[in-house]
Amino acid sequence: MDPTAQYDTVIIGGGPAGLTAALTLTRYRQRTLVVESPAPPRNAASRGVHGLIGLEGATPDELRSRAWEELRRYGLARRLDATVSEITPLNGDGFHVRADDGNTAWGRNVILATGVIDQRPDGVEGFAACWGRTVIHCPFCIGEENADRTWALVSDDPHYLGMAATAFRAWTDDAIAVAPPSLPGADELRRSLRKQGSDLVQGEITRLHHTDGDLHTVELADGSLLERRTLLWPQPQRQVPLVERLAEDHGLALNDGYVTVDDGRQTSISGLYAAGDLTGRTWEQGAVPAVTAGSAAADAIHFAHLA
Repeated sequence: MDPTAQYDTVIIGGGPAGLTAALTLTRYRQRTLVVESPAPPRNAASRGVHGLIGLEGATPDELRSRAWEELRRYGLARRLDATVSEITPLNGDGFHVRADDGNTAWGRNVILATGVIDQRPDGVEGFAACWGRTVIHCPFCIGEENADRTWALVSDDPHYLGMAATAFRAWTDDAIAVAPPSLPGADELRRSLRKQGSDLVQGEITRLHHTDGDLHTVELADGSLLERRTLLWPQPQRQVPLVERLAEDHGLALNDGYVTVDDGRQTSISGLYAAGDLTGRTWEQGAVPAVTAGSAAADAIHFAHLA
């Protein structure tokens, strides 16, 4: 980045939220810089985006490529492949943005569209190969692609596991719960699930047997095998290091680990906005909510600029 470069808005993240915000701001004739990490995105394993009209099944790469084709028509958005290491609020006079290579830029506003980091389990052989295909975190994202298979919900939350028998019947009529041996209230939960035609299995998962990511058997620590074709296994999440530093150094407000925003997607720091998965829990995440949030953030910035 040119250290003297100035932008109406700097957007950190080039997924659906960030790119939607860039397009919306571009059509408001604002100069934007979209800074996207060169590391593989969180949705790299996805075979297609779902729920976006006209883009059903487009891969993440196809979605980004088409977005930049559209942005280039206007000539107001610049893309930079880098990781932002620091954002410094300048006492009401915009933000100083520094990339990990030392280059800097100034933005009147900043939109955080960084997503979150899934904290995947250690030591589970086969997890990475199945993740995003037959080990899924969200049934609304790729439940259809796993329809008519045997499912298992994996969690240490009794309330969530209690939904195994009924909540996912749109995609499967054979779903059970898998929980750690220490799950509280396990006996009562097992009785309840069995009455509904489901079951609870307790044990630590150590290996996923699969063929090119197509799961067929789950192996537990005691050596027992469980024939399941799909695991619904939400992962704990944390913010990217940049957001963690903003919270620690500049008081960015978080709620249960997620960035707090108002109705216009503005955070607790004036002029700093957030859109996408970093603001909402698993059931609030996905391409469609991200697009909506990115557009809302851009609208809020535009109308604040007019005030």
